[in-house]
Amino acid sequence: MARPRILVVDDEKLIRWTLRERLEGAGYAVTEAETGTEALARSEEGPDLVLLDFKLPDIDGLEVLRRMRDRHPDTLVILITALATVENAVEAMKRGAWHYLNKPIDVDELLLHVGKALETTRLRREVRSLRAKESAGYSFDRIIGDSAPMRAVKELLRKVAASPASTVLLIGESGTGKDLAAKVIHFASEREGGVFQNITCSALPETLLESELFGHERGAFTDAKHQKPGLLEQADGGTVFLDEIGEMTPMLQAKLLRFLEEKAFRRVGGTVDLHVNVRVVAATNRNLEEAVASGRFREDLYYRLRVVPVVLPPLRERMGDIPLLVNHFLEMFRVEFRKRVTSVSGEAMRALEAYGWPGNVRELKNAVERAVLLAEEERLSPGAFSFGPAGRAALDGFRLPPAGIDLEELERDLVVQALKRTGGNQTHAARLLHLNRDQIRYRIEKFGLERDGDQRSG
Repeated sequence: MARPRILVVDDEKLIRWTLRERLEGAGYAVTEAETGTEALARSEEGPDLVLLDFKLPDIDGLEVLRRMRDRHPDTLVILITALATVENAVEAMKRGAWHYLNKPIDVDELLLHVGKALETTRLRREVRSLRAKESAGYSFDRIIGDSAPMRAVKELLRKVAASPASTVLLIGESGTGKDLAAKVIHFASEREGGVFQNITCSALPETLLESELFGHERGAFTDAKHQKPGLLEQADGGTVFLDEIGEMTPMLQAKLLRFLEEKAFRRVGGTVDLHVNVRVVAATNRNLEEAVASGRFREDLYYRLRVVPVVLPPLRERMGDIPLLVNHFLEMFRVEFRKRVTSVSGEAMRALEAYGWPGNVRELKNAVERAVLLAEEERLSPGAFSFGPAGRAALDGFRLPPAGIDLEELERDLVVQALKRTGGNQTHAARLLHLNRDQIRYRIEKFGLERDGDQRSG
């Protein structure tokens, strides 16, 4: 591992020599500079830390500090001076000094601060590296599709990400990629260095959702033993993604509207307004206009959220993207499962393109994942995608018998079959029926299937 590099800037040779001896003895690589001009030149070499004397023969130390911070804002600087005044200390910190020490130098104290500064630098670089990897994972390249509808969506997302818009509304059916679009907006914007927080509004009861969003004060309710900042507070400078916004209760809709209008909120049980700078990206698969008309969603909140609406098209409206998506998922799962699968046959691709995909991209992804996981050949045939009799019925549409059919009984029978095929695993059974966990749980309770046997939740 490379030794941390420290630049020592002082016009006194004895001080530079003393510091160099102790720092190198502590395992650091040291370079020296006698003047401000030389220090600025040496700083281009990218030291991990600068020990900077306040009084230099050519340029004032504060000016050297300012120029260094302008050129290399991540470089930490410890300012050292014999002119110890409160004013100098305050000015040094204003200009970005990490710490401020007085002469004569206590070298042991200096080494302590050097260690802390270098640890700060290491952690900052680690965080930056992790964020860079995360950001690369949510670039516009992750949005697969070259159809006219998707080109229009990507262009709009680019404009939204670059804009100062504080609210964005993503509209689309389940499985169209609203969560991915939200992350792309965040990581393609100036907020990428901030936090991305997300929550599903239908996942928690009203009181818990309120506490998660706005935080709570100690003693606000029975279990509130400590003060807790909410997602909005934690995401200051970043983005909060509110999925399934159409499921939010009227009380929380009112609190959210107040926050969007005033950029202020109070923790549960709090009396002080807190102000944060957050972009709110909301998403829904519901028709909010109908929800407004029926009184289930506030009209003023709807129009506040809808400043920049982005409609994500269902897969059936961009069928030309299916080969791109299939090949993308094929490569992804081939690597993940270490399979020798290389391609999809023409017949299988035509079958995939003929299907309506009610679960959209998520359903297609699951279908490819299953096919690759179970594949025994390099080329996936139609059979790899369960295009047997049951699959053909799904592709070609169910044929209603001449005598008709009991729809409730058919639905119950399909749920029972799915549960049997998956050994009672509700998550896997839901996937077979293109349902989510809540939807299959509803049907299990509706048909009393829990009484027929213990069903595993998966």
